[in-house]
Amino acid sequence: MKFKNYLLMGAAMLATVTCFTACEDDDPENGGTEQPTPEPEPEPTPDPEEPTDPWANADVVTWPGDTIVNLSDHFVVPEGKSLVIEAGAQVIFSTSGVGANHVPIEFTVDGNLYCEGTEDAPVLFSVPEAERTEANIFAGLWGGIVASESCGEMLIDHTIIEYTGGQVVEGSPAATAGVYTAGDDAYPQITTNNIDGKYVITNSIIRYGWSDGIYMMGGQGIIANNFFAANGETGAEAVNVKAGCKVDVAGNVMFSPNTNGLKLSSSGQSENRGQALVQAYNNTIINSGWRRDGEKGGCIYVEKNILANVFNNLIVNCKFRAMTPSFTIPNDPEEGYDDSSVIDYNYYASGSQQSEIIFEEESGVAYAWQGYNFEHEDYNVGVVDANSVIATEENSQDPQFVNFDINAVPLTQYTYDEAWDFHLNAGSPALNGYNGSDSWSAPYFSATGLTVNGETYTSPAVQAHYGAYGIN
Repeated sequence: MKFKNYLLMGAAMLATVTCFTACEDDDPENGGTEQPTPEPEPEPTPDPEEPTDPWANADVVTWPGDTIVNLSDHFVVPEGKSLVIEAGAQVIFSTSGVGANHVPIEFTVDGNLYCEGTEDAPVLFSVPEAERTEANIFAGLWGGIVASESCGEMLIDHTIIEYTGGQVVEGSPAATAGVYTAGDDAYPQITTNNIDGKYVITNSIIRYGWSDGIYMMGGQGIIANNFFAANGETGAEAVNVKAGCKVDVAGNVMFSPNTNGLKLSSSGQSENRGQALVQAYNNTIINSGWRRDGEKGGCIYVEKNILANVFNNLIVNCKFRAMTPSFTIPNDPEEGYDDSSVIDYNYYASGSQQSEIIFEEESGVAYAWQGYNFEHEDYNVGVVDANSVIATEENSQDPQFVNFDINAVPLTQYTYDEAWDFHLNAGSPALNGYNGSDSWSAPYFSATGLTVNGETYTSPAVQAHYGAYGIN
């Protein structure tokens, strides 16, 4: 595909993306008679009052699929306006930052964003190709997508988002808006913050970020059939949900999140920001928790009055099993989870390899099977995972992936091999999951769906196997 390149350096340059085709007048026929070359007309002087904002005369701006948009300044989709990014388009962020203190470039959505990629032509949010290196996986080269309190809708479908996680500093738009705190926070790859917003994030790749993959502080959401890899350098999760959210998280593969694949909390709950509600099922979480110090992370972390039903997840080579801190003080936005939650019918598999990172002064856990059976104060034994399959030193509970050796890949590895295949072989014990017949297991958006940009998206049905994939 031949791409058209556009450089956006600031608000004054935004008009350069409103027209993507140019027309030339045909040369007049001269009947073979040589004509004098006319004097070129002088270039018209632009009207200083003419607007350069592409949304000044339009509510919707479209970046076609043959477009490369190079951003060297913060970009904003204004409130009440929409940006459509078509399949194959690329959005490339300068790593130089903005201004004297090199503020990481932020992609702010105050209006609506629709990323309409396809499997063959995904939308790409990245950095210049020469900087897409293993050394930069946790470099935090740009600021991420921030959907603000005025963002009504966002679709991220068949989209690659990578090399994000820049530090929030003085001058960062998210700090100015009060979304994050300068000096304390780093940008997740995707942030949502509107409790009335609708967010559909599907079929996408969210990888290589210093902070969380998705950080939801508000809205109704479907997070389904995505692939996460290397989310978080010294902390952070693949999916992090707070108060004001109602979300289905299903069919995702989460490889080597620093702390947890799923951190589910109703932190921030108030009169205006309601209890967080999450259905998390049929996800595959691999190599989680080993790069995080302490005993907080491991795979799934559920706290602070969230109502979370977490089931049919396949947990492979993670440091710990599902934790519910302060479970003796339930139904409290400052303490334990909503005890009507069901966190059960999960599958914990362990390889035989030892972690390269062991915190002897803390748990001393060196093997996945050891962490699963550790006497952790945050394990609600007999309630959480009462019916789950849990590996031991003697029985690894190998799920028999089509192409992933659970005994060979280092527990701290975060680089991903495209040849891996997390489908299950016929005869896999992980094919025998919970059938989803109880009312508590029903996804929030499998029937009614979420309507975004006029199209209704539904959550995946519960599959009676563990993990994201069954037999291929």
